[in-house]
Amino acid sequence: MVGVIFSAGLGTRLKPLTDTMPKALVPLAGKPLLQWQVEKLRDAGITDIIVNVHHFPDQIIDTIRANEGWGCAITVSDERDVLLETGGGLRKALASLRHSAFSGQPVLACNVDILSNIDIKDLIRAYEQTGVSQLVVSERQTQRYLCFDGAGRLQGWTNIATGEVKPSAVSHQISAFRKLAFSGMQILNGEVLSRLDEMPEDKFSLIAFYLHILSGTPLMAYVPKDYRMMDVGKIDQLAEAETFAERL
Repeated sequence: MVGVIFSAGLGTRLKPLTDTMPKALVPLAGKPLLQWQVEKLRDAGITDIIVNVHHFPDQIIDTIRANEGWGCAITVSDERDVLLETGGGLRKALASLRHSAFSGQPVLACNVDILSNIDIKDLIRAYEQTGVSQLVVSERQTQRYLCFDGAGRLQGWTNIATGEVKPSAVSHQISAFRKLAFSGMQILNGEVLSRLDEMPEDKFSLIAFYLHILSGTPLMAYVPKDYRMMDVGKIDQLAEAETFAERL
């Protein structure tokens, strides 16, 4: 299995720190955010990792080299010319695998700025038992939800603040679906990854991609036990995030 860490974001909510450094290198309890994610994947047995870069990309590249990838083989997917969002970023990252020994392997992809207590080994086991792509979700309160049927299969997306439902064809069923908040982590199998090329745009989100393929390709909810997570997205949350990280 290959890991992908989305590290290309501008980190605008973490200004002024991100005026001089990329979000991935914002320090938290003595370690940059990127290191927290790499080590979590490494400890679960995933040591081949792709990191995408855009904002201050050379700082990330130099840090990875200086730390010898924190014990992992890290490939950089360079988006310095254009930021591709999560879906476009994943497609570009995987282009480097198509002619390698890792071609066709499942991918665990996650956001650099989301910390959690998830046991990745349990997530991998859930994937291996079924071979079906797993989206890590939770009961967390938010405005935007992924919607799953009784079997745990993705059926749509909704914004409860605006009433928007995608695809519109399931709007009459939306009350019957289980609404769960996406965590930014997923394991995707080869069938799902092969469909990335169906997206006509260079830039697109993974959520838009999932809504594109959901009628023909299963995507299942994975709800971790006793799940705790934190999005390290705002400058005034860093102290709280440090305490959270130290307790993981």
